[in-house]
Amino acid sequence: MRFRDRTDAGRVLATHLAHLRGADPVVVGLPRGGVPVAAEIADALETDLDVVLVRKVGAPHREELAVGAVGEDGVTVRNDALLRDLGLDWADLAEQVARERAEIRRRAGILRPGPRPDLADRTVVLVDDGIATGASVIAALKVLRHLGAGRVVLAVPVAPPDSLRTLAPLADEIVCPVRPGDFASVGEWYDDFTQVPEEQVRKLLECLR
Repeated sequence: MRFRDRTDAGRVLATHLAHLRGADPVVVGLPRGGVPVAAEIADALETDLDVVLVRKVGAPHREELAVGAVGEDGVTVRNDALLRDLGLDWADLAEQVARERAEIRRRAGILRPGPRPDLADRTVVLVDDGIATGASVIAALKVLRHLGAGRVVLAVPVAPPDSLRTLAPLADEIVCPVRPGDFASVGEWYDDFTQVPEEQVRKLLECLR
């Protein structure tokens, strides 16, 4: 299975999440790419849409290699094994961590001008447009638990099986229709995987909040 775009992926996921209709869930997307996917799910389930803000922390001079992530409310996720392999200490990344936390605050001010929905004891559906390493998703799941989510459902269109196995203990349910063993990147499973502008994310949140 391939997806035409993020809207198509969201509609596919919504069919797998129909059992949550009427359960008053909150759908949260990972900006920016996860929000158009999440918007289709929130619309289908007739419920609220919000975001959970996290940022990857990359290795020096290899920013695409995530050695951890930071999230709202001071949440930190570190890949200590990878840090050791690279001869790094988390303290070595203090400047980058500070930059990423500042970016989270900036995005929160733009994308969530008002209070966020109360997640205490509610079912929360965490949505992204796909998973590669899972560093951002792990941080997001920890943020949601920190905010008191009662049940967390992770919904993604595509992810490699090894990443899903890593994430399984952190979520109560995982919905992922495409689990390729030959996974290389999320974008290869979409016909259109263009970047999502921040303004589009803001408008989607305004419409469904």
